[in-house]
Amino acid sequence: MEEQKQLPEKKALTPKQQNRNKLLLTIVALFALNFAGYFFFKRFDLTKDKRYTLSETSLNIVGEAIEPVYVRVFLAGDVSAEYKRLQDETRQLLQEFEAYNPNVKFEFVNPLNESESAAAEKRDLIYDLHIMNNPQDAKNKTAIRESIASQPDIDNFVIQAFINAGMQPASVSVVYKGKQSETTIFPWALATYNGKSVKIPLLKNQRGASAQENIESSVQNLEYAFSDAFNKVVKNKQKKIVFLHGNAEMPPPLMGSFLNNLRDSYYIGPFTMDSVARNPNKVLKDLQQYDMAVIAKPREKFTEEEKLIIDQYIVNGGKTLWLVDPVMAEMDSLNQKGTALAVPNDLGLNDMFFKYGFRILPDLVKDEMATPIKLATGQEGNSGTQYQNYIWKYAPFVYPDSVNQNPIVKNLDGVKLDFAGGIDTLKNGIKKNVLLATSQYSKRVGTPAQVNLNMVMEEFNPAEYPPKSGFIPVAVLLEGSFHSMYENRLMPFKDPSYKTVGKPGKMIVISDGDIVKSQFDKDGKPLELGYDKWTGEHYDNLSFMMNCVNYLLDDTGLINIRSKDVSLPILNTQKVYDNYNTIQIITVGVPVAVLAVFGFVFTWLRRRKYAR
Repeated sequence: MEEQKQLPEKKALTPKQQNRNKLLLTIVALFALNFAGYFFFKRFDLTKDKRYTLSETSLNIVGEAIEPVYVRVFLAGDVSAEYKRLQDETRQLLQEFEAYNPNVKFEFVNPLNESESAAAEKRDLIYDLHIMNNPQDAKNKTAIRESIASQPDIDNFVIQAFINAGMQPASVSVVYKGKQSETTIFPWALATYNGKSVKIPLLKNQRGASAQENIESSVQNLEYAFSDAFNKVVKNKQKKIVFLHGNAEMPPPLMGSFLNNLRDSYYIGPFTMDSVARNPNKVLKDLQQYDMAVIAKPREKFTEEEKLIIDQYIVNGGKTLWLVDPVMAEMDSLNQKGTALAVPNDLGLNDMFFKYGFRILPDLVKDEMATPIKLATGQEGNSGTQYQNYIWKYAPFVYPDSVNQNPIVKNLDGVKLDFAGGIDTLKNGIKKNVLLATSQYSKRVGTPAQVNLNMVMEEFNPAEYPPKSGFIPVAVLLEGSFHSMYENRLMPFKDPSYKTVGKPGKMIVISDGDIVKSQFDKDGKPLELGYDKWTGEHYDNLSFMMNCVNYLLDDTGLINIRSKDVSLPILNTQKVYDNYNTIQIITVGVPVAVLAVFGFVFTWLRRRKYAR
C-alpha cells in the first residue's frame, strides 16, 4: 500500500509577526472608518438634556450659509469660574455649528489684550463697532481711523465703543493665587456674513438671580441667540411689518431702538389711515399686503371705518401688536410740573376688544414692585444739584410667571412699564396666555386721578392691597380664529370680501404704549430700548418686544428654540465645605489607591507570565 503523503505543517507565527498583523489590521480598520465617515456624518450627544444637539431649525438656518460666517466671541481672557463655563459652552456650541457647516468660522478675542500687536487689533475693533452702529460713516473711513489712532487711552476707547454699540461690558471679580481683583469682560459676540454684522448677547443678567443662575439661563439661551443672529445675516428679509398712523400714534424717532432691531430681520414701514374716508376698500386691500400691523400708543379715537379695516385684517389672519395706553399720563409733564391729572384715553376700541376676548379698563396700575426714578433733592455746597433714586409705583417692574413656558417670556428678565393699565380676559373660545403681570402687591387706581411726585415718599402698607387685587395682567397673547366685531351689526361701509370669521390668527395686547419708547444720548441718537440713562438700570424691554414680533411672524420655529431646557450641574459649595476631608479623600486618595492596586496587579501578572 502506497504510503500516504504527509502535508507540511504550518509554521506558527512569531509574536513579532502577530503584533505586526494586528497593527496592520488596526490601520486598515481606521482608514475604512475614516473613509466611511466622509460619506456618513453623525455626531453623538450623550448628555441627558441633549445640550449639544442642534434643533432642526438651527440646522436649516446655518445650512443656508454658502459663504463664510465669521463669528468673533469677546468673552475671552481671565474670567471667573462661572463665566469660564459660559465661555466653554459657547465654544462647544460653535463647534457644533462648524461641524454641520464648515463655513462657520469662529475665534475668541480679548478686546483688552496686552500683546504687542494688540493696539492695531483694538483700533480695527473700534472701527468695526463704530461702522456697525453707524453704517452711514463708512464713506469717511480714513477720517474715522485717524480719529481712532489719535486716542491716547485705547483701552477706555474700546470700552466706550462697546457701550456706544449697545454691548454693555460687565465687571467681575477674579481670584488668582489667593488674590481678588476686578476685571472687565465682554459677554458678546459678532456674526458677520457678506459684510453684514449683527451683535449676539451671551449673558442673560436676570435681576435678583445669583451668578450661577444667570449662567444657566444664559446657556439655555445660547442656541437661540446664535441661530437668530445667523438667521438675520444669512437669510433675506421676507416678512413685512407696518406701523399704523392716523390716530396720533407714537412718532418713529421715539421708537428708534425698536425699529433699528426690527430692520435686521423684517421690512418695516408706515401705513397712514388718512384716505379711509375716501376709499376704505382700497385701504383694506393695501393693508392686507402686510404680515403684521403695529398700533403703537394711539391718542385719538378710531372711526368706525378704521375699526372695520383693522377688524377685517385680523379676521383674515393678519397679526397685530397692540400697545395701548388706557390712561393719558406722561412722565415728561409730571417732571416739569410735579403733578399731573391722569384721565381716561377713550380710543373707541372697547367694543372691538370685547369681541376679541379682552378689555382694557381706564385704570392705572400701582405696584410696590416698581422701577426707580431720579429726583433732585437739593444742593450740597458747590457740588451742584443732588439727585437720589426713588421707587415710582406707577412704573411697574413686571416679570413673567415662573411656570409660563411660552418662548416669548422664557428666561426673560424684568420689563419696565410707565403708567400701565390692567387687562381683563373674557371667555369666547380664543386661547389666551398672560405673558406679563404685576406683583402680588399691586392694585388698580381709577381715573381721573391726580398723580404727584410726592408719592415717592409713601411707605409700603400691605393693608392697601386686598388679597385678590394683585397679579394684574398687562400683556396678553391671543390665538385663534377671531370673529368680526361687526357680526350681526350694521357696517360703516360695504365690503364685498367681508367675513364674520376667517383664518386663525394671533395678536398680542400690551396695556402700555411707552414699553417701546427709547431715551436719547447727548447727540440725539436713541439708546438701547430698556436702558434708563438717569438711573443706569437695564431692563429687558427690547428682548420682550423682539420675542413678541418673532413669535407672531415666526413660521420657521426659530422662537421655539427658546423652550429648550438645559440643566447645568452646579457645585454645592456649602456641602463641599461641610464634607471637605471626605471629599478630598475620595477625589485625591481613591484615584491614587486604584492606580497603586492596578500597578501591583499588572507587575504580578507580568512576572508570572514571563517567569515560566
